[in-house]
Amino acid sequence: MKQFVLIFSFPLILLASNDAETLYLKNACNSCHGMYAEGMGASPRLQGLREDVLLRRLKDLQQGKTRTAFGSVMISFAKSLDEDQTIEMAKYLSTLKTNVNEDRYEIEYDSAGDGGS
Repeated sequence: MKQFVLIFSFPLILLASNDAETLYLKNACNSCHGMYAEGMGASPRLQGLREDVLLRRLKDLQQGKTRTAFGSVMISFAKSLDEDQTIEMAKYLSTLKTNVNEDRYEIEYDSAGDGGS
């Protein structure tokens, strides 16, 4: 029975990440953050960052909280995601692998958080 559950649930895991990837492309996230969320120009790298950091950042944006004027562009994109999509997007981005400089834009995603207390 355990084998059946594992075999049956595996496609659901793939479907969930594929949905997040589709959502990433559909919402044109790649136009600023890059095809693989590697970051481009002033847009920070999102790929491979910790899921909890990405989730907190998306939720802050959904509440209109940002530390930069450029970040205000992201508020409407973040608000277009429902709760499940927000969680899936954070999971998806955290699993992407990167070959770019790991230190790029790290200060933007400092564990101190955005717009906090």
